[in-house]
Amino acid sequence: MVNSAFVSALSALMGTFVGGITSIATSWVGQRYQTREQMMSKEKGERQELYKQFIREAAALYVDALEHDTTEIAQLVNIYATINHIRVIASPPVITAANETFNDIIDAYGGENRTFADIKKSISDIRKSIRDDFPDPLQKFSEACHFELNS
Repeated sequence: MVNSAFVSALSALMGTFVGGITSIATSWVGQRYQTREQMMSKEKGERQELYKQFIREAAALYVDALEHDTTEIAQLVNIYATINHIRVIASPPVITAANETFNDIIDAYGGENRTFADIKKSISDIRKSIRDDFPDPLQKFSEACHFELNS
């Protein structure tokens, strides 16, 4: 016959063991989830900073392209490096939009130089029509970044 004190002690030990394992598993899953969330938040912040950098560089080059028909190749180095950094961490739609933006900037250098009055008139025309002759080369990139960062 089994000793009832032995069964009671064994039951208490098993209860403690199961409770301990459950506590450890819960802590491990919670810590893993928290670490993952922190890592995703950090990566999102890094992407946001990179996208801001690209937008600043692209905007400056686009304005330069509107005013000039040539550029120093050295001025394109930073944006080229930024695009390649984007290729490492971004989604395909963001990469495609960055490449299209860069191509639009290069095309703008080949276009006619514009004055402030020309740009002001183009902006006024934009308000009057859906299609315009003053495209926003950063629009697709900004929209792709917005979608990626919010998904």
